Amino acid sequence: MTVCVAIKVHDCIVFAADSASTLFARSENGQSTVSNIWEHGIKVFNLHRELPIVAMTAGVGHFGPASISDLTKDLRVELSKDNDTKLDTDNYSIEQVVGYARDFFIEKYNSIDPKPPRPHIFEFWIGGYGSVGGYGTHGEIWKLFILDGKSEVLQLAKAEDDDMLVWGGQDKAINRLIHGFDEETVTVLGELGLNQENLLQVISRIKQQCQTPLVDSTMPVQDAINLADFLVDVTKRYFAFLPGANVVGGETDIATVTKHEGFKWIKRKHYYPDHLNQRGLDHV
Repeated sequence: MTVCVAIKVHDCIVFAADSASTLFARSENGQSTVSNIWEHGIKVFNLHRELPIVAMTAGVGHFGPASISDLTKDLRVELSKDNDTKLDTDNYSIEQVVGYARDFFIEKYNSIDPKPPRPHIFEFWIGGYGSVGGYGTHGEIWKLFILDGKSEVLQLAKAEDDDMLVWGGQDKAINRLIHGFDEETVTVLGELGLNQENLLQVISRIKQQCQTPLVDSTMPVQDAINLADFLVDVTKRYFAFLPGANVVGGETDIATVTKHEGFKWIKRKHYYPDHLNQRGLDHV
């Protein structure tokens, strides 16, 4: 499973994610159980070698025999080819990139036979700066997802938004930290007899009074990076001490994009030592 964090401020966009990849098995009664956890999954990506675009994934880790990591590299190749999907580096939008990614992953998902057991969800996050207006004033963050075969695209942060903090995957720890409640809180309040109208009022008041304002539009790049790293680490440590499988863990990968410096890796893991592979290309 996964925790992924995206932060947008005036100077940059930061994407961060853990590395845990959970393998499930079906028991005789049809229930899913954790059979293993790999700690070196790749969830943050450089989506285009020449452009300020970053991507991140959560949820389903494979479409049939292909990992999402490998498929993302295929998408990167498609975006760079001299064909209909190649991006015009002088005239493109992040929405256009999201459209290409949506069509690509829906095609790959539809080719899976059999489909993953339900319920399942695939998330693919894209952040960056379009070229219109000189890469725009501020970046954008989008998320496309496929939930049990149904797809949708959401724009989480628009170019005109000053700042944004969004997260996905295993969100309980961050929800409690930032909002002051989580889905279990809502469930308990409902069980205590609050009707829908009163429940919404209570949740709205809790969020208003207990919200923790950690992000600010004026944050320098390094502080935005530190915040993303902290939120992923909080979730990893939460699951490390929580009874049950360590479904969030491994190393944290972090990447950032800025209008002028473009895509930069901040923290990342390699499955090979650099000094033995000096001629090789980075794997993500």
